[in-house]
Amino acid sequence: MNYFKTALLLAALTAFFLVVGYALGGRNGLVIALVVALGTNLFAYWNSDSLVLRMSNAREVGPQEAPELYGIVQDLSQRAGLPMPRVYVIDEDQPNAFATGRSPEHAAVAVNTGLLRHLSREEVAGVLSHELGHVKNHDTLTMTVAATLSGAIGMLATFGGLFGGGRDENGRPLVNPIVAIAAMILAPLAATLVQMAISRSREFEADRAGAEISGHPEWLASALARLHAGTQAIPNATAEANPATAHLYIDNPLSGGGMASLFSTHPPMEERIARLQAMAGSMPPSNASASRLRAGGSVPQTGGRGPWG
Repeated sequence: MNYFKTALLLAALTAFFLVVGYALGGRNGLVIALVVALGTNLFAYWNSDSLVLRMSNAREVGPQEAPELYGIVQDLSQRAGLPMPRVYVIDEDQPNAFATGRSPEHAAVAVNTGLLRHLSREEVAGVLSHELGHVKNHDTLTMTVAATLSGAIGMLATFGGLFGGGRDENGRPLVNPIVAIAAMILAPLAATLVQMAISRSREFEADRAGAEISGHPEWLASALARLHAGTQAIPNATAEANPATAHLYIDNPLSGGGMASLFSTHPPMEERIARLQAMAGSMPPSNASASRLRAGGSVPQTGGRGPWG
């Protein structure tokens, strides 16, 4: 079913390409947009995870560079019945994290150094279980493709507006300038709406799956409360520079409220926490696998260098 949703997403964003291309360049623009869309779709499927990680300035770490972080991901992956994903760290003080990859066999999880600095070991495990929930639900392909194509739509609209819509043999504009301006504004907005529709429902499902993986919904509930306070107070320069990746994160990394909150790609944090707290009262005690995650107390308070890499 998730692959079918991915196909629908690709079709929808391809249609956006064609509409923007025609609005900005007439028939020639339509042909160019079609070629670009086909190439972008192929690139997004095979390389969107690598692109997102590069856009986020993520660096891969292993058991030598980040033994505790790597060990938590390894324990949770075994508990979830998933292949071990690649582990990345992003040098940003905002506490946040995301998962990417076209399949569980090609998955990666990336955490900000701020997550390791500000959250306890149990809360970090709760966040990572959420991200592995995305992997288990096969969400990462659709969400990563959405990030890649939405960014491409924004660039297409911007460049099209800058270079104009083209002219006919008599030197007259092929497209009304008002239409071109409208395309520049509406195309990225439409892409954002698609991201919202994809991400909001999947965050709830990943919360549930993550709580089941860790065996402790209260770990994730506590982490979400700490994360939300952190994302409101601490800017994320990397995400601000690449807003098309915002829906990948466990909490919206972009600053701003008011009208911006109406277009948030994430569901209300209060509702997410309430659902997890309700789960905590109904789940049976966790097994020894989750107990191992509790060993060691809190996550060491580290900066960009230290046991987390």
